[in-house]
Amino acid sequence: MLAVFAKTIANPPEELSFPIMGSNNSNTPKEILEKFQSLWPNDSAIYNLPHGNFMALSHHDETPIHPRSIVVVDDIFCIFVGTLENTAELRHYYGLQRQATEAMIVIEAYKVLRDRAPYPPDQVVKELHGKFAFIIFDVKTNTLFLARDREGSVEFQWGVASDGSLVCGDDPKIIREGCGKCCAPFPPGCIFINGSGLTSFDHPLNKVKGIVQEDDDGNMKSVYFQVDLFTRIPSIPRSGSAANWADPVESVKGEQMFDI
Repeated sequence: MLAVFAKTIANPPEELSFPIMGSNNSNTPKEILEKFQSLWPNDSAIYNLPHGNFMALSHHDETPIHPRSIVVVDDIFCIFVGTLENTAELRHYYGLQRQATEAMIVIEAYKVLRDRAPYPPDQVVKELHGKFAFIIFDVKTNTLFLARDREGSVEFQWGVASDGSLVCGDDPKIIREGCGKCCAPFPPGCIFINGSGLTSFDHPLNKVKGIVQEDDDGNMKSVYFQVDLFTRIPSIPRSGSAANWADPVESVKGEQMFDI
């Protein structure tokens, strides 16, 4: 899977695009898409979204353990990779038919959360048991929602293109080649919402920090995201589902970025 969202829409974490000494060989979104299509010309589907955003999917090298799918419901696009272990329970909870796929379940969970849920997003994702990563984009509200399971069972990377767009997908090579040094693994056990930032399932009230690693010459070589357990974000009383998207949140330490 591959998805690119304009900087004004995605509002990616600034840690992904920290100033780098020398040239960062990142590509434009168009060049990244052309690379994706060149790798699988007969096995890729491209979904063009407003403002130059797009989502793409290929079933190349797909495994039964981590299948890929894309679903569009009510102008909500969802790419889902992996499997859920509690699909029957979730279908019943959200009132879905037995034929509902994991991507459909995730979209319904998002719709309930967006429209009427009285609890924050991390609580919803905690109810998803399995090995997964997903990308949701709501065209009507320009909401971007990313998530990866707690164990990081499914490959999921994110980075920044040359124009500041957020790039995310499950192919590390495409992300590295497209984003240069401005990329990192998406931290396991986390969600990212463009309106409220990066959030941990388990520590939603601690500040998220992007940790930059440097080589002996002071050049950035990698970055990872980590919860600052000593810094808590003040909680502000809220009411209504609309406020849930701005909940103060945090993130757990993720994998390190590929050394450059």
